[in-house]
Amino acid sequence: MQDYLIKNCSLVNEGKITIADVLVKNSRIEKIASVITPSSAVTEINAEGRYLFPGVIDDQVHFREPGLTYKGSIYSEAKAAVAGGVTSFMEMPNTIPNALNLELLEEKYRIASQTSPANYSFYMGTSNTSADDTLMANKHKNNICGIKIFMGASTGNMLVDNYNTLDKVFRESEILIATHCESEPIIKANYERIKALKHELTPSDHPLIRDVEGCYESSLMAIQIARQYKTRLHILHITTARELELFGNMMPLQEKHITSEVCVHHLHFTADDYERLGYQIKCNPAIKAKENKEALWKALLDNRIDVIATDHAPHTWQEKQGAYEQTHAGLPLVQHPLLLMLHYYKEGRISLERIAEKMSHAVAECFQLVERGYIREGYYADLALVDLNTPSTVTKQNILYKCGWSPLEGFEFPATVTHTFVNGNLVYENGTVNESHKGLRLKFDR
Repeated sequence: MQDYLIKNCSLVNEGKITIADVLVKNSRIEKIASVITPSSAVTEINAEGRYLFPGVIDDQVHFREPGLTYKGSIYSEAKAAVAGGVTSFMEMPNTIPNALNLELLEEKYRIASQTSPANYSFYMGTSNTSADDTLMANKHKNNICGIKIFMGASTGNMLVDNYNTLDKVFRESEILIATHCESEPIIKANYERIKALKHELTPSDHPLIRDVEGCYESSLMAIQIARQYKTRLHILHITTARELELFGNMMPLQEKHITSEVCVHHLHFTADDYERLGYQIKCNPAIKAKENKEALWKALLDNRIDVIATDHAPHTWQEKQGAYEQTHAGLPLVQHPLLLMLHYYKEGRISLERIAEKMSHAVAECFQLVERGYIREGYYADLALVDLNTPSTVTKQNILYKCGWSPLEGFEFPATVTHTFVNGNLVYENGTVNESHKGLRLKFDR
């Protein structure tokens, strides 16, 4: 392996920014000091004036492999991820076939080991009839990020609306359960009512169909079951001010058994943007009215919301066109979450230290990741180097998603990711991905 010395960087880590040298050797961070003189040959990177972050850990992505690779693959979307400073991802089970047992899950790990430039983990899925297979994950709790339960409709046979199944999985799971919380009966009733009134639906109807009440009732149910059994519950993509009433902010993260996530698009867009972007920003749960965005920001900063993710979900451009019922829900975002949060840093919304906390440190704590998420001696060298003085713009030419489009196209960020290290390997440098290096399977200490 090539060793690296990152000189004079502004190191953003554990609530502080310090000027330091960082020595990367044999996949790890060997030394952090004000001045390092290496004892052997290394490649030096002059990082003066630039900021070194722990690599972003995205705990919710859909990379579409197997079965939907015309939209994206583990290779293509992980390549986009490292170009944006995302060094590790946790991918969802609603591929084809759905990852509902260990054999299907391990096939995804096999593909990633051969193709992904980023580190990886995959959720075990469940359905109304597969609880026993799902709970086999307990025997592999240090090698699987969690169990995913869709409490709202999803691809394939993954809607779990049987209370006995929910009860069994929540009662017996020994590892984190991550939930998509939307009430299917509320969604269906809203759809039928609005469809009867309007006949032809528009993008702005989406947050009225998948409304605040549908999210709240489902999140409340998940929390009530988790409290009954002391289940380790992580509620994904919170979108409403009302749901935030369900979370407290006083307990240290390491002591919480119920945690929550917000996605970058819910911090960035509001329902007002449907007029401009239409079904490009159709996603589940829906982007909602602007008062929810403001509430999400407040909760993120007072620690009711624990982590930031993307819910990266690519679809072809054609799949985002047409009538409401035919257009697919999901946005491609994994190349740009760090840059988007740096936009909000420049606007005074969030500090650099808090970005590192919510996108790296807290994810590592929530999932009990082994030796990742921090810039510490002995930890894996998963790092993102950022130039805050060089803007970058999203264009079709620099989008790496297989789908080839982004709802952020034309948006100018105030910064540029210049280098990304994964396990000490320089996998991205100034616009070029080094595809010779592959990421590692994430490990968990449970």
